[in-house]
Amino acid sequence: MLGVGIIAPLLPLYADNLGATGIWLGIIFSGFSISRTMLMPIFGRLSDRRGRKQFICIGLLFYSIISLGYIWTSSVSQLILIRLLHGAAAGMIIPIAQAYVGDISPEGEEGKWMGYFNAAFFTGFGFGPLMGGALTEHFGIIVAFSTMGALNLLAFLVVTLLLPKIRQRKTPASHHLSFIKMSTSSIIKGLLSYRLSFSLGRGAFACFIPIFAATCLGLSPALIGILLAANMLLMSLLQPFTGKIADRFNRRAMVVVGNLINLTFLALIPMTHNFWYLLGVCALSGLGGAISMPAALALTVNEGRKFGMGSAMGVFAMAFSIGMAIGPLLSGIIADFADINSVFYLAAVMVLVGTNFFTWFTR
Repeated sequence: MLGVGIIAPLLPLYADNLGATGIWLGIIFSGFSISRTMLMPIFGRLSDRRGRKQFICIGLLFYSIISLGYIWTSSVSQLILIRLLHGAAAGMIIPIAQAYVGDISPEGEEGKWMGYFNAAFFTGFGFGPLMGGALTEHFGIIVAFSTMGALNLLAFLVVTLLLPKIRQRKTPASHHLSFIKMSTSSIIKGLLSYRLSFSLGRGAFACFIPIFAATCLGLSPALIGILLAANMLLMSLLQPFTGKIADRFNRRAMVVVGNLINLTFLALIPMTHNFWYLLGVCALSGLGGAISMPAALALTVNEGRKFGMGSAMGVFAMAFSIGMAIGPLLSGIIADFADINSVFYLAAVMVLVGTNFFTWFTR
């Protein structure tokens, strides 16, 4: 995730330099999520049958190779193709790694171990923008893209050499397709509503906060990296603690409270007028994610024990990817036909709607 995070503050600016308008910028961001969305449930189901490690290894290897494609990209269409390929590789990594952790989590401690996993996840993604901004300012964007590829190659070697194979939990659903049966679960429906709304807001934020910070506030790539890092690092620091809280208190309530904080953060972005105010608002988002995410993943682990851990994590991650695909596209249209402030207001409304659906389905 350190390698992935490197391009978070760079990609919108890079695409803008290639001549991408708001809509094309949304398509570039969405391309990654579109291909990932199509493949994650399939890879998740296959990992229930054939094991987790091989999929994580293959995904990391392809991710590192495809990372170098950004260096040779010279047009918007080529950048979209690279994003589609990158998303396909990513579909083999995160949900299957989450399923691996779900397999080894003791009952009653799902929030704790998912909190630890998310802490590692968001720490890497948090420090990535800092590294990407600094590398770009001092050495150029090509060095930043090369570093992303090298770090993912290192991750591939670490997993290949050090990650043990495990005996997976076997469920009846592990041996045959059960996505239709899974869709009858009210908890799954609620979790999909939460994850989709969360990612709609996150997609709008990730795609347009660099543009907002650079054009409206005149911030440099390094300062934009700090904004994204503050958001992610606070989320990572808090999740080991909020994960343990999720094992003791009402997980459903934690998801609702976290999402309400997230929609507040999105609505406040257009009201910021300098770096420090925007930094505080981004930190607020980190708090919201830290409260809701371990609780939601702990609920997903419980459902995974019924329907297959890889399948449940794949569907949960698919909802995230759908939101990350639709969010930038919709935001790009809004930015072109209204203004950039409207992007964040719309994102806040979408999070509110998703929170209401989660509350309804899990009542």
